[in-house]
Amino acid sequence: MSDVPPPSVPPPPGGGSYVPPPPPPPGAAPAPGSDRTLMVVLSYLGLLALIPYFTKKDDPEIMWHARNGVGLLIVDFVVWVGLFIIQIALSRVFAGLGCGMSVIGCVVWIGILVLHIYCIVQAVGGKRPTIPVVTDFAQKSL
Repeated sequence: MSDVPPPSVPPPPGGGSYVPPPPPPPGAAPAPGSDRTLMVVLSYLGLLALIPYFTKKDDPEIMWHARNGVGLLIVDFVVWVGLFIIQIALSRVFAGLGCGMSVIGCVVWIGILVLHIYCIVQAVGGKRPTIPVVTDFAQKSL
């Protein structure tokens, strides 16, 4: 046996003895009451990425995902504005091309939605999803 003294916890009412549960091993999953998973999911949900970005500055893992999510939000906004301008310009010049641009815009938005879902699944699984240009920009600038 070891020379470690037993914990100094008073016995529960009604007799018996109490042995506290062992501490979790280093590198184990966060406690069930932790909001880490919620913050990681919020990091990739558009404007909600600002919540972990401003509230969890002490957790480097959450901050990495929050920066990545805010970078993705910026790219989403730039793509939205670009598609809007192109669609307006094409519909002024050629009426039929504006309609075709709407279809292209829908396909682009479905691709962006799939990218957000991919990032959420990877992040909840404990991985760091990297988006080629976005991740580099986010980690250096934000």
